[in-house]
Amino acid sequence: MSDSAPIRVIFVEDDADVRLGSTQALELAGLAVDGFASVEEARSRIRAGAPVVVLSDVQLPGMSGTDWLGEIRAVDPELPVILVTGHGDIAMAVHAMRQGAYDFIEKPFASEQLVAVVRRATEKRSLTLKVRELHEHLENRQGIEAALLGRSAQMQRVRREVLNLAGTSVDVVIYGETGTGKDLVARCLHEHSARRRAHYVPVNCGGLPEALAESELFGHEAGAFTGATRVRVGKFEHAQGGTLFLDEIESMPMAVQVKLLRALQERSIERLGSNRLIPIDCRVIAAAKEDLKALVDRQKFRADLYYRIGVAFIELPPLRERREDIPLLFEHFTLQAASRYQRAAPVVGAGQLAELMAHGWPGNVRELRNVADRYVLGLPGDRLLPAPGGTELPSSLPAQMERFERVMVTEELRRCHGDVVQTAKALGLPKQTLYDKLKRLRVSTEAFRQEG
Repeated sequence: MSDSAPIRVIFVEDDADVRLGSTQALELAGLAVDGFASVEEARSRIRAGAPVVVLSDVQLPGMSGTDWLGEIRAVDPELPVILVTGHGDIAMAVHAMRQGAYDFIEKPFASEQLVAVVRRATEKRSLTLKVRELHEHLENRQGIEAALLGRSAQMQRVRREVLNLAGTSVDVVIYGETGTGKDLVARCLHEHSARRRAHYVPVNCGGLPEALAESELFGHEAGAFTGATRVRVGKFEHAQGGTLFLDEIESMPMAVQVKLLRALQERSIERLGSNRLIPIDCRVIAAAKEDLKALVDRQKFRADLYYRIGVAFIELPPLRERREDIPLLFEHFTLQAASRYQRAAPVVGAGQLAELMAHGWPGNVRELRNVADRYVLGLPGDRLLPAPGGTELPSSLPAQMERFERVMVTEELRRCHGDVVQTAKALGLPKQTLYDKLKRLRVSTEAFRQEG
């Protein structure tokens, strides 16, 4: 429930004069009311989690208020129902309370009494829905939000893409610089899929010599001195029913790419030293630091393999492009490190936060995690990062803001190869405003044009 959805009162009363007078009293007290003459008219407004409370007369044409109480509790047992009873129906009202009614009002009633009871019910409903929302949020954080932290638009996009693809069998390519969390995203795809009960098997293609790569992936059979067959199960078989994660796939030797393509097309492998075809059923997730299509164009990656695995793509932003996530991530890593090393979690000061926000983070999230570990262990002293050129960080807020602004502008200029128009568009600034900032910050675009 959001603050923009106030709790509404569903008021059922067949006497038009009573319904009008009571509705006016409630609305004058600032409550939102929808009036109905029968349960049948109001029934469609009741659903689990609806931001409503019910105020209903007991004696109604058609279904009575007490019968409707049982129906409402079957839909949402926490939805408050206030019954309006006639004189002498106290015993019935007490019975209704035992059946789960929130409260009852006996006719005739004063407007002040009606408003007080209904207001308490709306406050209770509001609190109930907020608690539900919190529980749902916490449950989600135990899943993908807890694994892929970040409030930035980029990370929200990544989480949406992971949730969209996790339940499918499609192979996925994850792009991202070193340290952006490609393995973490691959694990999330596995953990939120129907394959999560089987193995998640990571393979670092960049760390496999060509001579060992085929044996590592596809397995090996050899005769032992006893005459028995010695079998080494490869990664493909180990991932049977689960997920095979091929990290740095761009580094895979061409000869191995051929066998990988055949395995993916035929969904079977042949162990080295064996003539048997072994059926395989695993999802393949690949990760790369470079654009595989660009490598195909330069004949450094097989085109047929690219088009076989290149169905769905997830691109991870570098940390410098989602700086608003740095405080949250650093706090998370600090708490993790404090628990791991059994140390108190130190508080981050304003100057240290400015230091984190201004850093370029070439090692991305992995570098940030290492800084958090060192901070908890007390290794960096007062500073979190070495000052560039041995200079001290500015201490005043304007100086810190200027430093951060310079980092943001120069990073975007570098990405746009010194193109001021494109940089201004990326930063969401008018072109003239950017020119003014460049002049004030004493930043030249010439060096960035030469880089491009």
